[in-house]
Amino acid sequence: MNAASFALILTGVLLNAVAQLLLKAGTNTLGVITPTLSNAIPLSGAIVTNPHFLGGFACYGISVLVWILALSRVPVSIAYPMLSIGYVVNAFAAWYLFGEMLNSGRWIGIGFIIVGVYLLTRS
Repeated sequence: MNAASFALILTGVLLNAVAQLLLKAGTNTLGVITPTLSNAIPLSGAIVTNPHFLGGFACYGISVLVWILALSRVPVSIAYPMLSIGYVVNAFAAWYLFGEMLNSGRWIGIGFIIVGVYLLTRS
């Protein structure tokens, strides 16, 4: 895999990770979301006017376009597992931004992901 292909994959992964973080920030502003028939319209309005949700949707949309470019250059058997980099990014970002815990089990999992991604890029 060349540097340009890796950059496309990494850009797609990071956009996807940012989208997740923005959606989480949006849910933090709304609280627990419980959709019902009676609140469907107000809830939809609250979501589509929330800047965090809008940013998350935009990041997802752009990430799909970048991902298509990446898939045109890299086999899906290499590209798709690289999405796991997003788990590592989000674990640290969620710890930093939202105060989520990084316990020993998560650290071990992050280590496995990093080793796995390294092995994939070397194959």
